[in-house]
Amino acid sequence: MSVVGAVVDESTKLSAVVGARSAGPLAKARDLHTVGDLLEFWPRRYLEHTSDLSNLHVGMYVVVVAEVKSATTRRMQKRKGEMLNVTITDGRDEVDLTFFKSWGHKDALVPGVTALFAGEVGMYRGRWQLTHPAYQVLEGGLGPHGADRGPIPVYLQVKGMQNWSVAECVRIVLDHLEVDSVPEPLPATLRSRHGLPGRLDALKGIHVPRDFAQVQRARHRLRYEEAFVFQSLLAQRRARQAAERTRARRPREGGLLEAFDARLPFELTAGQRTVGETLAQEMSRDVPMHRLLQGEVGSGKTVIALRAMLAAVDAGGQAALLAPTEVLAAQHHRSITAMLGDLAEGGMLGGSEIGTRVALLTGSQPTQARRQNLLDAASGDAGIVIGTHALIQEHVQFQDLALVVVDEQHRFGVEQRDALRGKGNQPPHVLVMTATPIPRTVTMTVFGDMETSTLTELPKGRSPIATHVVPADRPAWVQRTWERIAEEVRSGRQAYVVCPRIGDDGPPTAGSADDEELAAPEPGEGDEAAPHEMPSVYAVEALLRENPALDGLTIAVLHGRLAPEDKDAVMAAFTRGEVDVLVSTTVIEVGVDVPNATVMVVMDAERFGVSQLHQLRGRVGRGRHAGLCLLMTASEAETARERLDAVAGTTDGFELARLDLELRGTGDVLSARQSGGGRSSRGMGRGSFRFLSLVRDEDVILQARDDATALVAADPDLAEHPDLQAAVRSWVDEEQAAFLERG
Repeated sequence: MSVVGAVVDESTKLSAVVGARSAGPLAKARDLHTVGDLLEFWPRRYLEHTSDLSNLHVGMYVVVVAEVKSATTRRMQKRKGEMLNVTITDGRDEVDLTFFKSWGHKDALVPGVTALFAGEVGMYRGRWQLTHPAYQVLEGGLGPHGADRGPIPVYLQVKGMQNWSVAECVRIVLDHLEVDSVPEPLPATLRSRHGLPGRLDALKGIHVPRDFAQVQRARHRLRYEEAFVFQSLLAQRRARQAAERTRARRPREGGLLEAFDARLPFELTAGQRTVGETLAQEMSRDVPMHRLLQGEVGSGKTVIALRAMLAAVDAGGQAALLAPTEVLAAQHHRSITAMLGDLAEGGMLGGSEIGTRVALLTGSQPTQARRQNLLDAASGDAGIVIGTHALIQEHVQFQDLALVVVDEQHRFGVEQRDALRGKGNQPPHVLVMTATPIPRTVTMTVFGDMETSTLTELPKGRSPIATHVVPADRPAWVQRTWERIAEEVRSGRQAYVVCPRIGDDGPPTAGSADDEELAAPEPGEGDEAAPHEMPSVYAVEALLRENPALDGLTIAVLHGRLAPEDKDAVMAAFTRGEVDVLVSTTVIEVGVDVPNATVMVVMDAERFGVSQLHQLRGRVGRGRHAGLCLLMTASEAETARERLDAVAGTTDGFELARLDLELRGTGDVLSARQSGGGRSSRGMGRGSFRFLSLVRDEDVILQARDDATALVAADPDLAEHPDLQAAVRSWVDEEQAAFLERG
């Protein structure tokens, strides 16, 4: 370890404090490069005087405190030297330790000694065993430094280092830090009001605690700090938005909106009418609207968005709809054009006199079509422009962008939303939509700069969806699944089969915005990775074609690597009923609306998130016939079956979203691409936040939101709080870096 003469702060390189020999493994194994990185590498748990040895399994890496019960040596028969066999105990259960060379160990590990042991669990002759484990004798108490030490921190494994070496690096770092060298983003008044320790004291409480109560106080302080910094960022955004001015957009009498409403073949639900009135009121003001519209799958969000877009066009402006995939963009273009009829043919032969045009812009469009659509957007001939990320490109121009609609916002970041907003002559109104039900904590945190509307009522005519789990190791059940599809098709209906990967054509194209193969999930505690190869689109297509039950059925494939014209052709054929069974990746997850599709089979369903499965099954049951979703799984892991049973047990998307949040973290519910995407936790698995749990810490988030709102109202630029200002700026910088990295 090196001795540091200069002032150490959180930006100091670890190698300058702990030496290159220790800094190397920390950087390579856990991406820890600075003092601040190491301090944010929280212990995953803490050990008391003895550990519980009852919950072991083969292959598990353990760090345990235990007492040596017995130690014996014996000569080895097939090699020189003597072997040391040690039995350690927690007072109830035992584990055997084997050292093939006793020298250096037999004098240290004698009965009655307490030590910290680390190694991989094996099984030998029916007994748990650690072979040549690393260990550190605890001299006189609960830690390497004796009885004055408190709970022992256990970190995620760092390859090339023992747990106590990591802990020693943290202690050295803390010894070199002074209060003045540690930024303090929390104002003293807030710390005093809420009884929170200072930041340095909190970091010491996390890494070198005296007792478990100190750990809890430290965790609470750092979670509150993270919530407060982010809520300050959101409060600043809200304040800036409230100060912005734009053109009020009121629909004209006898315009497109009135004509469209008169043609609607169905009655809007009460919820749709209420949200529509809210949007109309906010768009008629000179303060830009910033509203999140969330609703269950099939709750009718697209109709609400279209009515808002028509109001913008009636008011002399244009509307842009940003969709995450080309398939969804094309689907929106087809459905909106169909709903508008001649109202979407403004200036064309047979078009309505009050009509407009609906343009489609995607990255892989033919040059001639793209050039015409760009011209229609720039001239204002296209009142509605629908597209993917291609809409954000610099050369895309609008005559007067009045409304931005972002579909499936969790696929985008704040930066992308703002890039499209920047194309208006003045700040446009913004409507963000998501069919992923969002728990209240996530709404307050990730969408905290927006007002929220929620649709819970389904339109009349929507049919119920039954969901069942199908064990893939039961051949009769699997065959019955394919027979069930055949029965639906022969009754005049259609089916989806969803696969976790494409197959055949090799790995997915790097950076594809349309469609990604699912990587094998990291097993949860008690899970085991599925031993079989993930079913691919092409393999399943071949399987279905060979199955006698499906003889004569028309089967097609759809995935994100198909050429755009092929994707459009396949989806159009399925929509027209010319394809009976569509074998697809998750490219059909959102927005795809084929009312005649009534059954879906999801292969390897355990590889998908709970909310994603809810989204997928929302593609069926959209017409007058009941929907059926069959979740096929080969997994025997208990937690995997619990997730699938939860999906099968309820159609309440908000309940499932909360469960998904608990099981997989914010990053999987909303995607790490949402907000603060660069702030991936180093080992804590908390999605966009390093310390904060959006499941457990609702009270913390509420308090931080109130405190941040009041502070920003008094000091909008945070000029009186430079450390807080720097922390907010750091978060924004990481957002922007993540946005640029995504292209």
